[in-house]
Amino acid sequence: MIAIVFPGQGSQFIGMGKDLSISFPEARKVFEEVDDTLEQNLSKIMFEGSNEELTLTENTQPAIMAVGMAVIMILKKRGHGISSISNVLAGHSLGEYTALAASESLSIRDTSLLLKARGRAMQDSVPKGKGSMAAILGLSINQVINIITDFKLKEKVFPANDNADGQVVISGLKSDVEESLEIFLKNGAKKALKISVSAPFHCPLMNHAKDVIKETLDGITLKVPLVPVLSNVTVQSTSSVNEIKDNLVNQVTEMVRWREIMVELNSRGVSNFYEIGTGSVLSNLAKRSCPSFSRKSINNQSSVEDFLTSLET
Repeated sequence: MIAIVFPGQGSQFIGMGKDLSISFPEARKVFEEVDDTLEQNLSKIMFEGSNEELTLTENTQPAIMAVGMAVIMILKKRGHGISSISNVLAGHSLGEYTALAASESLSIRDTSLLLKARGRAMQDSVPKGKGSMAAILGLSINQVINIITDFKLKEKVFPANDNADGQVVISGLKSDVEESLEIFLKNGAKKALKISVSAPFHCPLMNHAKDVIKETLDGITLKVPLVPVLSNVTVQSTSSVNEIKDNLVNQVTEMVRWREIMVELNSRGVSNFYEIGTGSVLSNLAKRSCPSFSRKSINNQSSVEDFLTSLET
């Protein structure tokens, strides 16, 4: 069994996708399509812009998707369609949108528009500088939830990402998150580190974004995915386009259940795990959650060429 996964926010960097654009016309076409759809030169920001501009959520999200889809289109052009190289797909947060685009449930155009709207709405949900996120290392999700309950932190901080055993991310208003860090450290956390983000993602503070995403999705047609895509919300796949839409709407305020997705992939018999897009965050998490997986990150010219060689031998 082969799983292909797509990264979320935080894996962006200046220069992302540039070598793919230079080396592969299919990749260049994807970047041009995203630029045209969004009516902005996003590829220039990706290739040679400022870090400040790239890390704006409304730019980061479509940019990360574009790199993932550039690789997918390179593979497809060479006869390796998504259904021939994978049995199941997943993506971390915005990566779920990339997975749906890779499975041809969403077009690249519609995915670009959705992620632009999603990113802008998430940024606008909480005033700039008021929200925060932090990584709690060394505690399980259940331990984090128990501490939140025991120390009356409910409605102040929220579990946002259950990434792996011992790696949980919390969200909330900046003052509440900062006040909670000492509590987690005194109750077993090895580290409690603030994360540099522009908003407190995956918590009820994102309700405004939830409304925007629902409205945007209502104007978009989804198709049944060619390959099952696991939801961040349910940890399952569905062939119902209405359920897919509901999951995407709910995803913005719900916790990313990535550790459980890894468990699900393992239970389905996955042995080969490919991360397509920028960085190797998900491959590193898989090393912790599912050490038996054979893992590869495919994110630049050389790794794409290596992957193509492995497919053709």
